[in-house]
Amino acid sequence: MEIVQADEANVDEVTRLALKLWPENSWEHLRADFEELLQSEKDMLYLAKSQQNYVGFIHLSIRTDYVEGSNSSPVGYVEGIYVEQDYRNQGISRRLVEAGEEWAKYIGCTQMASDTELTNHASQAFHAKIGFTEANRIVSFIKDLK
Repeated sequence: MEIVQADEANVDEVTRLALKLWPENSWEHLRADFEELLQSEKDMLYLAKSQQNYVGFIHLSIRTDYVEGSNSSPVGYVEGIYVEQDYRNQGISRRLVEAGEEWAKYIGCTQMASDTELTNHASQAFHAKIGFTEANRIVSFIKDLK
């Protein structure tokens, strides 16, 4: 298994994997977003490659606004991570996060953060397993103004 930085040559693979994580998005929208992120100094995309197949990705960012539970700034942030079903429980997600941690340290971060849906128990267990500590639980509300 190899962890590689995403680039123009594999942006379609990032998009393909991201659509599995965020199926409510369109190919065109996600691909355009990733093309922009490839140029950003505050974002990083890594892919997990098994032989000739891309089987996972992680999108990381650097946040300078307040991050729940942090005591420093900037903070590395896991914006999204996905590994194909057949490749799960093999340490790939951990390796993707470790690559992100190294990048965040290089940028000057001393903490990494992430979030997940309150009902996504598998993601919560994954985060705990790789060393994240739960900082808070929140429920978000929204109201349309008429």
